[in-house]
Amino acid sequence: MGSIVAIVGRPNVGKSTLFNRITESRDAIVDEMPGVTRDRHYGKGEWIGREFTVIDTGGYITGSDDVFEEDIRGQVKVAIEEADILLFVVDVTMGITDMDEDVANIVRRSRKPAFLVANKVDNNERIPEASVFYALGLGEVYPISSVSGAGTGDLLDAVVGRPNVGKSSLVNALLGNERTIVNPIAGTTRDTTHTRYKAFGHDFYLVDTAGLRKKGKVHDNVEFYSVMRTVRAIENCDVCILMIDAQDGFEAQDVNILWLALRNNRGVVILVNKWDLIQKDTNSTKKFEEAILSKIAPFRDVPIIFTSVIEKQRLLKGIETAIKVFENRSKHIPTRKLNDIMLPIIEANPAPALKGKYLKIKYITQLKTHYPSFVFFCNMPQYFKEPYKRFLENKLREHFDFTGVPITIFFRQK
Repeated sequence: MGSIVAIVGRPNVGKSTLFNRITESRDAIVDEMPGVTRDRHYGKGEWIGREFTVIDTGGYITGSDDVFEEDIRGQVKVAIEEADILLFVVDVTMGITDMDEDVANIVRRSRKPAFLVANKVDNNERIPEASVFYALGLGEVYPISSVSGAGTGDLLDAVVGRPNVGKSSLVNALLGNERTIVNPIAGTTRDTTHTRYKAFGHDFYLVDTAGLRKKGKVHDNVEFYSVMRTVRAIENCDVCILMIDAQDGFEAQDVNILWLALRNNRGVVILVNKWDLIQKDTNSTKKFEEAILSKIAPFRDVPIIFTSVIEKQRLLKGIETAIKVFENRSKHIPTRKLNDIMLPIIEANPAPALKGKYLKIKYITQLKTHYPSFVFFCNMPQYFKEPYKRFLENKLREHFDFTGVPITIFFRQK
């Protein structure tokens, strides 16, 4: 499980630039998915083969010049609560400000692994100036320039060298001790809660997140808090039940959560709640389903259940579907069966020839990952294009039930 790394500090020290620099190697991959907004404040970082999630706390405060110091303190506290590792960014051109000292105090008290990053060290003359930050009492100072990338390699070496010290909420759930927030922030309704569910022959944990609200309708701290919680919950779950309000329809925020779950290779079930309040005709469910599927294309193989929590309609159906998706996600298809079914299909529908070269797939096997991933051994892996990959995925879905689960396909030289 990757660590969560939060970038904290007062406004205008270059937190977002550092965020972009750390996540840039993954951006192409992250944004491959349609409907994923580019202004998100969390992303994937990767360094020497270690993956981690990066959260930029700066993006959650609007109008960053006249921010209330209380807001920033609140943000830092939430980041500390959720993150495993902190990158505390300061600005070498400004020296130590009162607000830096404030943040440093909160970071020190947290006892979380923290790295003090002196940003805007854009030339060698500024390196000695960074030593002033040792006075903050947080140990080693890492001089970097997030604009040019200088020094970020050393910083990341130090960060990924640390073990993941955050006790993941999953472990807490298994032990049954629900976490409470150390510093409750005004306006947050509740912590992520874990409930053990034992009924009808099932036994699993339900993790309830505080819910992502629409931007602009809510205080920034709360929005930031919700995103943190939801990212953490999705990264630790097997199946994500995405509950939407039938009256609101499937909104941009829902699309984002769905793609976050799919990018993390989690199972997905969509629950349309408050279906009892909708005026219906014979095609209502069909139309609503189509509206959702058109927004999440090309991924269409997801169960959509229409429920009413108040009326207790089809709730058990929702749980049973989630269990089925869990089974689909952990399914392993014997290599022989895979080849017996897929090779004739491939032979009848070969990949289009490229520059007069014929593309041949010789053999298929499923990897032993926690989610369905397949390797297609072939003669020229680099020439297999996205449409053919999608064709293969659809055929796998047609013959083996992978409803609700993302599938990963690799092409490798035989």
